[in-house]
Amino acid sequence: MNGPLVVIGDTLLDVDIVGEAARLCPDAPVPVIGRAVERPRPGGAGLAALLAAADRPGRDVVLVTALADDDPGHRLRALLAPHVEVVALRLGGGTPCKMRVRAGRHPVARLDVGDGEAADGPVGPAVSDALAGAGTVLVSDYGRGMTRHRAVRSLLERLTGRTPVVWDPHPRGEPPVPGVRLVTPNEDEAALLAAALGGDTGGTGLSAAARRARFLAGTWNAAGVAVTLGASGALLHDGARTPFLVPAEPAEGDTCGAGDSFAAGAALALADGGALTDAVGEGVRDASRFVGAGGASALAARLAETGSPRTPAPREADAFEVAERTRRAGGTVVATGGCFDLLHAGHVSLLQQARRLGDCLVVCVNSDASVRRRKGPDRPVTTAGDRVRVLRALADVDAAVVFDDDTPAPLLERLRPDIWVKGADYAGTPLPEAGVVRSYGGEVVLLPLLEGRSTTRLLSSARSPSNGSPAGGAR
Repeated sequence: MNGPLVVIGDTLLDVDIVGEAARLCPDAPVPVIGRAVERPRPGGAGLAALLAAADRPGRDVVLVTALADDDPGHRLRALLAPHVEVVALRLGGGTPCKMRVRAGRHPVARLDVGDGEAADGPVGPAVSDALAGAGTVLVSDYGRGMTRHRAVRSLLERLTGRTPVVWDPHPRGEPPVPGVRLVTPNEDEAALLAAALGGDTGGTGLSAAARRARFLAGTWNAAGVAVTLGASGALLHDGARTPFLVPAEPAEGDTCGAGDSFAAGAALALADGGALTDAVGEGVRDASRFVGAGGASALAARLAETGSPRTPAPREADAFEVAERTRRAGGTVVATGGCFDLLHAGHVSLLQQARRLGDCLVVCVNSDASVRRRKGPDRPVTTAGDRVRVLRALADVDAAVVFDDDTPAPLLERLRPDIWVKGADYAGTPLPEAGVVRSYGGEVVLLPLLEGRSTTRLLSSARSPSNGSPAGGAR
């Protein structure tokens, strides 16, 4: 990226008032919120800029927005100044504030105050210089006048031929300027915007989203329109006959701000030289991670506690945490182990049977070095990282953990499963780990195998000259 990411749009002050609800008010059937704390954070374009700066430490992010000379406006400046450069226009009226009252994680009420909008008029050199030097631009429209500002709009119209512009629209805002790279309405916004422009708005689901994206892209002369679909991900129309769909990773949490996270991630991907499909993929991943980390409410808590808006990296399910959680609930921990190189039907059958023996299944996976010591220098065919990823994708597997020893015994001393499972091909063969499992009261069991299924047999068959490849050719 040759210049900074410039986020331009409407900024709000969002405030979470979080407390406990232990009783009802005596004069009305409403909860009394006690022990309340106030957690402010930037909203709208301010949140998008904050998330972009947090996602790429060291990258310059400039926020062009309208701010009022009032207490909420001063609070916004203080929240933003450590993380982004703020170039402010004049806001006519009071700073828009959105206050959410919550009892723990449960919303109780929302109060919106402040009717301020960006005041039209000259913008000055700071705004024009920021946009002229932008490597990528994200327009975050919250219907508060920034996209109606005539001077701002004129500057944006001059950019689209040479600078990637991502436009996050709002039904109360202005349409994107012609030639933007990507427009990112959510499902409801796409329906409202298409209806307002006379498009076909009937139906629901993917087919309706694809129709609206195609119509809006043509109407706005945009290179692409990505309709965000909440937990279902995002659908992109980029001129191709078939739309591009990026499903979202499952995530539970506060979804407030997910759209801003998506738009910021997409803009950063374009800033890095990515294609539209890369941008949508990055946006979906960032939004899923943001929601999974607790969303906007968790961001406000991080700002209050540490001053950092950065979303923590997602953690895979930890095998030891899964086992301990199962034990605390009175459940049975089942574990099995092996190389799981080239997962096949025999593996799947064993895992399905093992999971039915208890309340969680942990798979202990030989490391690459451990597999080489057991199977020879040509193995494994797939790395430990890939093998673990495939295993974790199976519904019967609750967690997977890699071990580097020749046997899983040292790992099992720590994991302490109630049941250790191996296949029936180990009948009559001493298991080095059996003594460890039985020492703490666990049990070792053998389960039936599907005949004729093994990775070694699959590889031998693939390398056979009768299959059209020279011996040893498949690795």
